[in-house]
Formats: sequence, structure tokens, C-alpha cells
Amino acid sequence: MSDTQKERLALARERLRPLFAEIGEGTVAREQSRSLPFAEVEALRAAGFGRLRLPVEHGGDGLEWPSFAELLIELAAADSNLPQIFRGHIAYVEHVLASPAGDRRSVWLRRLADGELVGNAWSENGAAAVGTNATRVSRRADGTWRVDGRKFYTTGSIFAEWIDATVDLDGTTVTALIRRSQDGVSVSDDWDGFGQPLTGTGTAVFDDASVEEHDVEPFTARFPFQTAVYQLTLLSVLAGIAAAIERDTAAQVRARTRVYSHGSADRVADDPQVLQIVGELTATSATARALVLDVAREVQHAADALGTREAQDAVVAAELRSAHAQIVLTDLVPRAASRLFDTLGASAVRSGTALDRHWRNARTVSSHNPWIFKARQLGDHAVNGRTPDFVWAVGAAKTEPVPST
Repeated sequence: MSDTQKERLALARERLRPLFAEIGEGTVAREQSRSLPFAEVEALRAAGFGRLRLPVEHGGDGLEWPSFAELLIELAAADSNLPQIFRGHIAYVEHVLASPAGDRRSVWLRRLADGELVGNAWSENGAAAVGTNATRVSRRADGTWRVDGRKFYTTGSIFAEWIDATVDLDGTTVTALIRRSQDGVSVSDDWDGFGQPLTGTGTAVFDDASVEEHDVEPFTARFPFQTAVYQLTLLSVLAGIAAAIERDTAAQVRARTRVYSHGSADRVADDPQVLQIVGELTATSATARALVLDVAREVQHAADALGTREAQDAVVAAELRSAHAQIVLTDLVPRAASRLFDTLGASAVRSGTALDRHWRNARTVSSHNPWIFKARQLGDHAVNGRTPDFVWAVGAAKTEPVPST
């Protein structure tokens, strides 16, 4: 990391760490009452969290990806829901940064610098066939554009000014950037997952919602390493959860006064078997952080290589590295979230401790973009040299018509 990046990261940390600490103090209460973190998102917005990647000359902090990932991990350790809330925004910022110079890029750089946030609406849970969208964009009679349909997994959209949605345009997938505060848009907090409950991952309904023509773009115009960016955000969440597991376990062990008659020491904090497990948890936390920063360096290289002859190789390297880390952390972090209970007594499973949230949240994050399919494709790459699919979709299976006899 260059001296300039070190200085910029230090300044951003100085500004954000007191806010992260304040956010962390309310995390358990919010999860137990299922209170969406509107105030916390607003505080992060006001503190400039959404513009950390913007260049300094455009009102941002000018952080490169390894520096930014450090802060994502710290925020996730305070509240794992919050970096995921910003996931769609993070990707859209990168899309703007990678876009060619022009009026639209300038407009969006100003909006992002002013703190406007972008949510995500790429998935549907209806009967649309895989690779297609039931949500559609079309022209009205007066030539303006409208969006109609329903999206699920709209992470962050309930907190944002804009919704970045994939939609169908005459049989082709495009993206539409839709202003949330209009009569034709409603966003519901109906996410019922057992983990990451406060990410605003619910349903968005578009009913004759307006969208500007210049905010409808071909999906192929997106920056080429977007999948690695989306995955890197989730990996940062997992690394933050691992750090929180280490932190909370150490605190619980230090504070524990009751011991077992068949334990190995007069103080739990001196019990070698307990300390071994805590040591394993610290190793998981350190490994998770190292893997995330490794992915972040590859993503930064992909960003730097745009427009060069090395661009495609850099994109492939970033995607492969993010998949490697996902496979490892999907195993390590939920396992650590379970192992922490081996250091404590039955009192640790009482709901008041909320220690179960670490496993629930880690398992939920790990269920995005199932790792088993990525592992198979990585194996195919290693054995047969095939480049994995870096853009995929979910939906109803396409069925071929039965031939007549």
C-alpha cells in the first residue's frame, strides 16, 4: 500500500471508527427487535461511507480496494447487516467509475458525492425462466419510459434514493436505474431469512414507474469485474463476522467465573482446552481478513487494467480469487460461529447473549451464489482450462417442448 493510500485510510478510519463503535453498541438490540437500521445508514451516509471509493477530486476519499475492504470488514464486525446494505451501492459506484467520460458520468459522480444511495433489484422469485426477467421496461405513448414488475432480494433499496434493477426490453436484459420516491414504486421489508435480517432484502414492486431513458443501459455495459465486487462485499461481511466471533468469545471467556469440576484450570481464562479453541477462532479471523485483502488487491488490479491488453486476464484473476476465498470462508466462518460455544457453558445459548446471530448471519451470507457450483467450475478450470461463468442467473428451469410423434 502506498504512503498516499495509508494516509487516506488513516483519515477515513479516524472519521468512521467512532461511528462504527456507536453502531456496534446497538447491534444486538436491533437484531432482537428486528429494527431496520435507518438511523445508522443515515449516519454512514452523512459520514461519507458511500463515497469512499470516489476520487478525491470528485468529493470522495480516493480509497483503493484494499483500503476500502479494511473498512468494510470493520463495519461488518460492528454490524454485519450494514456492508450488505451498501452492496448494490458499492457496485454502482464502481460502474460509474468504470464508465466512459461524458455528461451522464459527471451527473452521477455529483450525485454520489452528494450522498445519494443506490439499492439493488436484480433477482425475482416468480416463474420467470432462468436468464430472463418478468419485470419489463417499455415506452409509453408519449415516448417516456416505464417499468412494471416485481423484484425480490432488493438489498439496500428501502434505504436508497435509487434502485438498480435488471429488466427485460424486447427480450434483452437491460438495467434500469429507478428513483424510489415515486408513486409507481413500493419497497417492502418482507425478508424472512433467519440471518442478515436487517438488510432490507425484501420485495420491490414497480407499477408504471418512471425511468429516464439515459438510465436504461444494456446489461453488457456493466463493468467486467462486477461479480468479483459483489462477492468481495460478501466476503468482507464474513471476515467481519469472524472478527466479531473472536472479539465476543474472548470477552465471554475473560468474564466467565463459573468453572466445571472436570475442567482443566481454576479459571476459564486459564483453561488450555478453552484457550486452544479461542486460538483457532483468532486464526479463522486472521485468515478471513487476509483472504479478503488478497481478493481486494486482484479487484484493484482489474480496475486499473480497464482499457488495456491485460484487462481480460485481470478480470479472470479477480473472479477466480474471489471464488477461491468464497469456498474457504463458507466453511471456516460458520464453523467458527459454532465452535465459539465450545468455550462456554449452556448459559451462552440464552437468547440474551445473541451469540447465535454470528452463525445465522454467516450461514445466510454463505448461501448467496452457492459455492458448490463455483467449486465445480474452478475444478474444470484447473483440469481443463475452461474459464468459469462470471455472470449467472436464477429462475425457473427452461423446458424444451416435447416433440410430437
